[in-house]
Amino acid sequence: MENINKDDIRYREAERQVNKIKKFYVFTFIYFAVNIFILYLNYRELKPNETIWQLKYFSLPFFWGLGVVFYAMRVFIPRFILGSNWEEKKIKELMEKEKEL
Repeated sequence: MENINKDDIRYREAERQVNKIKKFYVFTFIYFAVNIFILYLNYRELKPNETIWQLKYFSLPFFWGLGVVFYAMRVFIPRFILGSNWEEKKIKELMEKEKEL
């Protein structure tokens, strides 16, 4: 088995990706926990013969869910929104501009 050097670029990139995935899981857990709690509170406040299946009760989970989907795409699809090498390209571009000054 290969020794892992914590200064290796591949190691740092993998560590960064694991941190992104971890944050995504926490974000998703919070999304489900908060929305289930809010739906429960709304369900308790229903009047007799009123149904929970109305747009006003599901608009928050829907739009927040879209945010979760885009966040998942950013985490799990490498080149979604700005790409994986965008930071490196921008750093090189700024360094070249600085050299010209």
